[in-house]
This record gives sequence, C-alpha cells and structure tokens, in this order.
Amino acid sequence: MRHDVRIRFLVRLIGSCFLSFGVFFSQQSVLFSEEILRLEVEGQAKGVIEIEFFSELAPNHVERIKLLTKEKRYDGVTFHRVIDGFMAQTGDVKFGNISNFETDLVGMGSSEYPMLSEEFSDYPFTQGVVGMARASDPDSANSQFFIMLQSAPHLDGKYTVVGRVLRGLETLLKIKKGNRGSNGSVENPDFIKVAVLVDETL
Repeated sequence: MRHDVRIRFLVRLIGSCFLSFGVFFSQQSVLFSEEILRLEVEGQAKGVIEIEFFSELAPNHVERIKLLTKEKRYDGVTFHRVIDGFMAQTGDVKFGNISNFETDLVGMGSSEYPMLSEEFSDYPFTQGVVGMARASDPDSANSQFFIMLQSAPHLDGKYTVVGRVLRGLETLLKIKKGNRGSNGSVENPDFIKVAVLVDETL
C-alpha cells in the first residue's frame, strides 16, 4: 500500500515538473518576442532593411517609431540627408514625403506628437546602428531617425540609440548619397515605400 502511494506521489511530482517547464518555456517565448521594423526601400537602393529595436535602451523613442509606423506615416518618406561614409537620415513625416517633397523645408519637420526627452546610453554608434535625429536641444527628437553607414564615435552618448540593422545592410549602403557641400542634401532621393512592424521570436 505504501509502495503504491509513493508511486502516485512520484508520478504527480514528475507531472508538475513538466507542467512548470511548459509554462516557463511558454513565458520565455513571449519574453523574447519582439517587433522589428521592416523598411522597403525604393529608388537607387531597391531592397529591404530590417531593424531590431532596443526597447530597453530607449522605450519612449522606440514606441514613437512604432506608433508612426502603425499609422503609416513613414510610407513614402525620403532619405533626405545621406552623407557618404557617415549616415542616412529619414523620418520627416511632415515635409519629407516623396509625393509632396519640399526641398527647402525637409529635415525641419516632425509629427504632431510632443518632442521626446533624451534617452542617451553608452551603446556605440557603429555601422548599422539607428539613432534619433534632433536639433541642438537634447530633448527635441520626434519622428526623424538616421542609420549609420560607418562608425562615428563622436556621436556616442549624444544621441538616442533605438536599434540596429538586423538584415539589409547591403541595401542601406546603396542608398543614394547627397552632396557633402550641402550637408548631405539629396536630389531625387530614395524613399521608404512601405514601413511595417513584423513580429519576430528571438
């Protein structure tokens, strides 16, 4: 009789362990699930760039990009400032859309949402890293962002890092470059045809 009780106890114990492990791995799959930003680029560089977000470094800035993406605000927005060997800037949702591109104003626009307080970190600005563009005020980022074509240590700790290129570096490097003499301003610039968020389980 005691032998049967012990067997039943062990069976229940083993069953509980399997259940606990099942719950644990289920929770982990949720914890490691993240949305990535997929940019379909049109123009001289025709391809896709996928960006991994760093939500733990800059939660508010990442949420702003996600919000504007869900609202389709980045669709058609140009890479209006691209400096060879430095970075490609985009995200002017007010003046930078290819359908009503305003050369004299592009780069000065933003969304109607409030400016964001800086979320600077120690993450270095190496090739493929994505940072939020801003004016001289550290708390003036809004919708524009830039992607590093090469490392730029002088930016470290001075701009908010929001992610890095996960796939599509070759597309990034082909984006049409601007004139250094005009601070990287691009004539007939490449643009984001479609920006979408994609779930990816890490």
